[in-house]
This record gives sequence, structure tokens and C-alpha cells, in this order.
Amino acid sequence: MNIRNQQELMESKYLCQYACSSTNQKMTKRMRNEQPCPYRTEFQRDRDRILHSNSFRRLKRKTQVFLSPTGDHYRTRLTHTLEVSQIARIISRALMLNEDLTEAIALGHDLGHSPFGHSGESALNSICPHGYRHYEQSVRVVDYIEKNGMGLNVTEAVKNGILCHTNKTASTREGNVVRLADRIAYINHDIEDAVRANILRQDELPKESTDILGITKSQRITTVVASVIENGAETIGMDSKVENAQNILHEFMFKNVYYNPIAKHEEEKAQDLLVRLYKYYIDNINKLPENYIAIADKFDQHRAVCDYISGMSDGYAIDIYRELFVPKEWK
Repeated sequence: MNIRNQQELMESKYLCQYACSSTNQKMTKRMRNEQPCPYRTEFQRDRDRILHSNSFRRLKRKTQVFLSPTGDHYRTRLTHTLEVSQIARIISRALMLNEDLTEAIALGHDLGHSPFGHSGESALNSICPHGYRHYEQSVRVVDYIEKNGMGLNVTEAVKNGILCHTNKTASTREGNVVRLADRIAYINHDIEDAVRANILRQDELPKESTDILGITKSQRITTVVASVIENGAETIGMDSKVENAQNILHEFMFKNVYYNPIAKHEEEKAQDLLVRLYKYYIDNINKLPENYIAIADKFDQHRAVCDYISGMSDGYAIDIYRELFVPKEWK
């Protein structure tokens, strides 16, 4: 019995009946068959592949809410991902679900997010005839884009969790844990960033929500996570009182932060930048890197251009735009 076999045996003894086992043949299926690792379970391999991917590293320079913030303490797409992973792992561990699967889904859930956050997503969705949704793009990243077009060849359970993390019910309890953890994380850390940016004051948060969830970020996260854990693993969710308070806070954030003109006053520029880059590469498809030209041959030009631009970090998109469209000084 090798180390992987020992870990699989531990799963069978420790995990609850609703957990997704690393030996579940349907959920561990890959696009290409591979020899099992003697040391890691299938979901541990997926986690490691995502963590070491180029797309994961680029998240450190992608917008969460505030476009290219200058302060060191504002969240980026990478720090958001790490906070989602931590919350999701706490819940999965407490419910005796598969923590490795949960972590892999959480680390990969935003790999396909565009530069400039949801404003970039909106721009690409408006111009690409295939449409653009970051959760679908994240699956394309692990299937067709990473490793020069070879993809990461992750398991079906991880891909399903990534695909469903925004607004669908996943095939595994672990995927549904990540969906909740994503919302728990972004609502609360976005409040903290908005207060730091003087867009919001802590005492402006709706009292009908904070009376139940708590005043501080730590209190709110603890309350919601505890409710999810106490609800149990059979149906991933929280009690109605906490869920209603969470929904009130969510609606408040959309009204006062996500659509706030102070936070979003640069979004139109960012969207124009991406649209112009998109049109340039459609007209000059040979200017794409070789692996994206191969994607154009396999799928079509729009798919390749969308894949390329969506993978850019904020700063890289600005640099490419400047190189293509901003005149250089004569020296």
C-alpha cells in the first residue's frame, strides 16, 4: 500500500457520507487518462496543478473591486481567492467533507477572470459572439489554455465546482461549499476595502443585517460560517435568519459600493481599452502568441482573442494598449 492508498483509506474512514471521495471514478475522471500518483490523491494533484499555474499567479495583478489600487492592503483577485479557500476549507473540515477537493475548486474558481474585474467581464461579453462568463472561462483555462494549450487535465469534480461557483448547484457538496464561501468572502472583504477607500463608513451598514451577523468582519464571517456548519452536510446552506441578513448586506453592497460612481469612475475607460484591444487582434490575428493562434485554428478567431485578452492582468493590458495605440516620444 503506497502513500496515496493510505490517504484514500483514511478518507473512507473519516469523511462523511456526503463527501466526494478521491476514489470516486465518475468525479475523478479526466479528459486524458493518467497514471495515479503514488503520493497524492487525485484532488491533491489538481490543487497542486492549479497553484503552480501561470493563470493563478496572474491573479495577483487582477482587479477585485477597485481598478489597479495603489494601496498595499486592497484586495486583488489573488487575495480574494486565498480568502475563499480558507473559508471553504474551514467549512469542509468541520463537515467532514473532502478538504482537498474543496481547496482545488476554491483556488481555481477565478482562474478565467478578466482584467479589470466585472467591468472587463461585461466588456468581453458584449463584444465576443460566444459571450463571456468568468466561471465558464475558468473551465476553458484548465481544459485548453494552461500549459501552452495542453490544459491542466483536472478532474470532473473540480471543473464542475469551478463552473457552478457563481449561481448554480454543483454536483458535489464541496463545490457548493465554495459557492457559499465565495460570497461570504467577497461581501466582507469588499466592505473592508470600501471603508479603507472612504466610500463607506462602518456605521452605514444596514442595522437589520449587522444586528444578526455582527459589526466587524470577523464577527460576520464567524456567524455565517457557523450557520453553514450547524446546517450540516446533507444540504449546504444556512438558517433562514442568517441567510436573510446576508442577502440584505449583499443588496446593500451592490447599491452602495459595486455601482458606486466613485469606485467605478474608471470602468468605462477600462472597457474601452479591452474592446479596442479585442478589435485589434481580430484584425491582426497573427499578432497573437503562437499558442493562441493554435486555439484560433482549433476553435475560431473570436474564441482565441477572448481567451488571450481575458488572461491578461490589468497592468499587462494597459502596457499592450500603450504599446499599440499611444504614440511614443521621439528620442
